[in-house]
Amino acid sequence: MISRLLSNDMPRNRVLAVLLLAVVLGLAFAPFIFPGVKALSVAAKVLVFIVLVASFDLLLGYTGIVSFAQTMFFGIGAYGIAISATRLGSGWGALLLGLGAALVISLVLSLAIGLFSLRVRAIFFAMITLAVASAFQTLASQLSDFTGGEDGLTFKLPELISPSFEFAEEPFFGVSLDGRLLCYYMLFVLAVVLVLALLRIVNSPFGRVLQAIRENEFRAEAIGYRVVVYRTTASVLSALFATLAGAMLAIWLRYNGPDTSLSFEIMIDVLLIVVIGGMGTIYGAVIGSVIFVIAQSYLQDLLRLGSEAVSGVSWLSALLSPDRWLLWLGVLFVLSVYYFPTGIVGRLRK
Repeated sequence: MISRLLSNDMPRNRVLAVLLLAVVLGLAFAPFIFPGVKALSVAAKVLVFIVLVASFDLLLGYTGIVSFAQTMFFGIGAYGIAISATRLGSGWGALLLGLGAALVISLVLSLAIGLFSLRVRAIFFAMITLAVASAFQTLASQLSDFTGGEDGLTFKLPELISPSFEFAEEPFFGVSLDGRLLCYYMLFVLAVVLVLALLRIVNSPFGRVLQAIRENEFRAEAIGYRVVVYRTTASVLSALFATLAGAMLAIWLRYNGPDTSLSFEIMIDVLLIVVIGGMGTIYGAVIGSVIFVIAQSYLQDLLRLGSEAVSGVSWLSALLSPDRWLLWLGVLFVLSVYYFPTGIVGRLRK
């Protein structure tokens, strides 16, 4: 049954299987194992990035397409929820309408980009997607009457998933049973479903063709596959999954702005996570997202503790200053690439 659930794509390594099980259980029981607002927010961010990175890996890892437009579709999903909730109210109908509109817009844009750009060479396609994503970010910043401009949009959610709504007066194992907890588990279930759907896609005959195109595009076309159609379809599917990830982020934060979902820094983070976890493996998106988001969220705290511990040595204390967390994050990335050139999942499977 587990094999069918995972589309016959088993971890094929005991260490990897243990890591994946630990991640699933950790995220499933995160509100109870790691109490606190920050820990729950980190867990929710991990869920969002797992879906976003997995959607990008469908393009880069399985099809061999380099695209910088992933954050654009991510932002479309977030803005779809934010604009609909701001203008139509906090009901479930408004959220569904905003999500539906975002998916339609992403479908049209990804189809247009795919049909007009996927016929060119990889580097030119990457530049085209970068230009389109930059133009969309500028447009979102300038249309202040519609998108809130640089200030973004703050909105309300249905009462059932709002922090003010409480299911019980008494905490359960020290955790308040409120709307925020329900919202987290809604995102958790959605992330699991989307990851399983991506596993089904990449392990289907369609996914096998994508991998054939990645390995040798000309040979795949020579044996009868319409490469442009398959690559365009992969681009559309990747955009739709990224849109859903953006909607998940907006629902959790109850806010969206250009820097929140359209920033190019998010695209860089996604690329780093794909490399760390391993390209061409959906499991790599899971492992890489957990490692990267936790390091990004808690590295400053660890450096602060280290700096205080060696306060007697001035140069070492300065080197471990929390202000230099980006330096150490870069060092960790270089080390991970050096020791895991095919990513963590790729190395473990070998």
